[in-house]
Amino acid sequence: MAVLRVLGVDPGSVRTGYGIIERDGTRLRLITAGTLTAGEKAPLEERLLTIHTGLVALIEEYAPGAAAVEDIFMAKFPNAALKLGHARGVALLAIAQAGLAVHPYPPAVVKRSIVGKGAADKTQVARIVGAMLGLTELPGIDATDALAIALTHAQAARMHAALAPAAKLASAAKSGRPGAPRRAAKGRPPPKTGR
Repeated sequence: MAVLRVLGVDPGSVRTGYGIIERDGTRLRLITAGTLTAGEKAPLEERLLTIHTGLVALIEEYAPGAAAVEDIFMAKFPNAALKLGHARGVALLAIAQAGLAVHPYPPAVVKRSIVGKGAADKTQVARIVGAMLGLTELPGIDATDALAIALTHAQAARMHAALAPAAKLASAAKSGRPGAPRRAAKGRPPPKTGR
């Protein structure tokens, strides 16, 4: 199985967490993680520029092969949701400009993937992310959230790669293409091949 380098992004209009991991078979390794911090008092457009510029630089420097971003979720405050949407849009733009596909994961799916339950708190997620990557020091809550998103995609991509041969075989069998396994009609033995 090929080495996969994944960028995870936890968007926010003031703090955007990022984390880049590498998966080589079953081994996981931290490449970098941190937080892009835009001034809370700065105008929204300046904060968005900081996020975009930072993500573009990270993608250029570390050359991830895949990108995963936290998906949209219901926020209690409409204004906060709009600002989060802007930050997420800028992250998607930076990723798309690099020619990478975006893999969105809802927060509950990320938590379930990492902790085993969708209602886990951020501290719990951070501790398990640290354990999975063998970290002695955690990079901050926004960065560990981004790492959790990257890890979720790495696990999903590994599962997809493992299932791909079976899906290809099933598709071939369904279409009746040569080399596909032959299925017997109901109540009849399979046709004899060869001798």
